[in-house]
Amino acid sequence: MIPLIRRDDMAAPLAGLEVSRYDHHDRLTAMREGTLGSVHSWELVTAVDGPGTRLTTFLSGCPLQCLYCHNPDTMVMRDGRPVTSDELLARIERYERVFRATGGGITLSGGEVLMQPAFAARILRGAKDLGIHTAIDTSGFLGAAATDSMLDDIDLVLLDVKSGDPDTYRRVTGRELEPTLAFGRRLAAREAGPEVWVRFVLVPGLTDEVDNVEKVAAYAASLNAIRSDTVTRVEVLPFHQMGRDKWAALGRTYALDDTEPPSPELAERVREQFRAHGLTTY
Repeated sequence: MIPLIRRDDMAAPLAGLEVSRYDHHDRLTAMREGTLGSVHSWELVTAVDGPGTRLTTFLSGCPLQCLYCHNPDTMVMRDGRPVTSDELLARIERYERVFRATGGGITLSGGEVLMQPAFAARILRGAKDLGIHTAIDTSGFLGAAATDSMLDDIDLVLLDVKSGDPDTYRRVTGRELEPTLAFGRRLAAREAGPEVWVRFVLVPGLTDEVDNVEKVAAYAASLNAIRSDTVTRVEVLPFHQMGRDKWAALGRTYALDDTEPPSPELAERVREQFRAHGLTTY
């Protein structure tokens, strides 16, 4: 079980937030500049989303439509709460001592963090100014939106490679695989990092075919052939049904309603496929 320290669903007003002063035009301008973002929620947790204790902030908006998404309420940007970059950075600074004591930091997640690249860049830069470890959790599909200066401010990328087969990827997400692969190669080509943790969601009957897993494993290993310390770990994440009720609450059809979590034996077979490529796998 992941030890949860605190969660905020953004229902209560946030101190210092005066977004009501923005009209529609000003709000769009502020979002383009990165001084305003659309945020779903945040969690202060350990043992997930990077090393140490992390303040994980879930941004709203995602270009993918993953069949197994356990946060479908983050898919639409307008459903998030407007939050200024100053407010979020003030919240981050509040936990600076916790981060230093645990070797933790911040993780920007979603939704898809790169749907809001200017806001993400401003938060990452502010965190680095505070000397805080930074991570993003991304599908990589919008990797072209990440500038080189943004990547300079990222210590760790949690790269969600949802499939190694283009047809399976399209079935899972409704999108093309190549942008994700290209983003990973771009990260590996950077001399100074960032570190990459590859994440793979194991869904029986959808992503568990031997050949599909083998393609993801070969891809992850190929990044280390470009820069040897690129992929430092692979996380095989067993499918679960914890998001099913959210789909129902949103009035959306959940295609995996009858899908069972993978057996321990299946999960171990998949982990062994990654390990066979010399990848540290959990």
